[in-house]
Amino acid sequence: MDDRISMPPSVIGTVSSYPDMLAQQAKMQPDAVAVFTADACITYGDLMARSSLVAGALHRAHIRRGQHVGLLIGNRIDWLAIAFGVMKIGATAVPLSTWSTRDELEFLLGDAQIELLFVDPDFKGCDFVGDVGAIAARGGFQKRVVQLDGKPSDFAVQVSDFLDGAQPISEVATGISDEDALILYTSGSTSKPKGVRLTHCLTVRNGFQIGERQGLRTGDRVFLSAPLFWSFGSANALPAAFTHGAALVLMERFEPVSALQLIQQRACTAIYTLPAMTNAMVRSDGFDRSQTRSLRTGLTIGTAEDFMNASENLGVPELCNVYGATETCGNCAATPHDWPVERRRVCQGPPLDGQFIRIRDPDTQAIVPEGGIGLVEVKGQISAGYTGVSAALNSTAFTQDGYYCTGDLGRINEFGAFVFVGRQTEMIKRQGINVSPAEIEEVMKKFKGVSECAVVGIPDADKGELIFACIVPVSGNLDVGELDQFCRIHLSRYKIPDVYELWDALPLTPTGKLQRKEVKALAQRTIAAGRGATA
Repeated sequence: MDDRISMPPSVIGTVSSYPDMLAQQAKMQPDAVAVFTADACITYGDLMARSSLVAGALHRAHIRRGQHVGLLIGNRIDWLAIAFGVMKIGATAVPLSTWSTRDELEFLLGDAQIELLFVDPDFKGCDFVGDVGAIAARGGFQKRVVQLDGKPSDFAVQVSDFLDGAQPISEVATGISDEDALILYTSGSTSKPKGVRLTHCLTVRNGFQIGERQGLRTGDRVFLSAPLFWSFGSANALPAAFTHGAALVLMERFEPVSALQLIQQRACTAIYTLPAMTNAMVRSDGFDRSQTRSLRTGLTIGTAEDFMNASENLGVPELCNVYGATETCGNCAATPHDWPVERRRVCQGPPLDGQFIRIRDPDTQAIVPEGGIGLVEVKGQISAGYTGVSAALNSTAFTQDGYYCTGDLGRINEFGAFVFVGRQTEMIKRQGINVSPAEIEEVMKKFKGVSECAVVGIPDADKGELIFACIVPVSGNLDVGELDQFCRIHLSRYKIPDVYELWDALPLTPTGKLQRKEVKALAQRTIAAGRGATA
């Protein structure tokens, strides 16, 4: 396969950086709305002006090209104005998780080498200014802090004072396309979050391709409740929308009833959703498909059942199924929005233009022929590598010929589309046979009494690993015996769960992703206590 990066069509023009992307839209349609929230909006022209003022204030504060500026802010218009201002002068924006504890913040601020930090002082009740002050008091972060609003603090400068009298900088720093636009911190296989470097040109071009797969167009309104500090937001939804002249519709924190109200209020035409979000919306009191009738396209992840739940029950007819990671600029594969739904539901689509996926046998390291399952490696529009303490992982996470090693298992199907099988570390080894948790979960979700489920492997002296199934029933009690019989009809014998347990809810991250490590820990405690229904 040709490994050269193919450039996207000429409609993206000369855009090669985040600030160029905003400048182009501000020139082409200055009065078009760029961002909506529940109670505010801003045009491309005004967002451009606000980012230019931020750029001028940063320059006056002696923030220079290549330095790192932190954003500890929720999904609001200020986040975008500040991020674009930071990038305009050639500095790097480092969005920090608003879910961080004080100890986690101390690590992030030091690891990212933040020179100046913008803080939302009262995000959902969190005292971030107090947290940063406490970190400084014990010898940690000693840099400047700018707070967006709230009560004055001796420790931080008010943003109004920081911006007052600054001379706007409207020109974008030259030659930044191959430099870092963002450093996004992502958790995973390591004990500390990894700092992922994403360059301007590759991330913007990849975002454009994601927008193309969705069929985004000028005037679309893209609903985003996932945080902007996550790649689903800043490296995916943001460039996908802005390269197509669409507007982002931001929600600071997902809540199903409010989300449905905002989708209806702003007549959203596209949505970025996750299985837990979809489930919460379609099962919320008073849900009516009329609330989401404006939706046409968007993105989701998950099983075929998860996909159909969003496509049919939430009502997104041209929904795209996607695959990727922060290290692959958000996504590296997506189903075209105009593919038949039966094809979109069972795969994550062909690699995006400029992305290349190869499958490697985990034992022999040989490249697997088409159709074979193996370890997934991605080349093209990917991270420039990790920074901070996680830079030590670069030699193992990235191959000498430029591929990122995802740690996932997958295959390429007969249509040239990628099919996600599961995390290599999540595969269950039962009596020497690999078993995919996702395959069992998909079957169990078809049983009428199952609302949600998760399957993990638990060490066992006889079988290698027991297959442990955690089930959230639709309502009341669920007949485990009937579920077991259903599984025996639809799964091979070696894939049948050994233990079933009913839970009130699965442990999820704030964005709705399953915390499989927590599921495994809880399951191990259940086994140790002798609980659970044995098949």
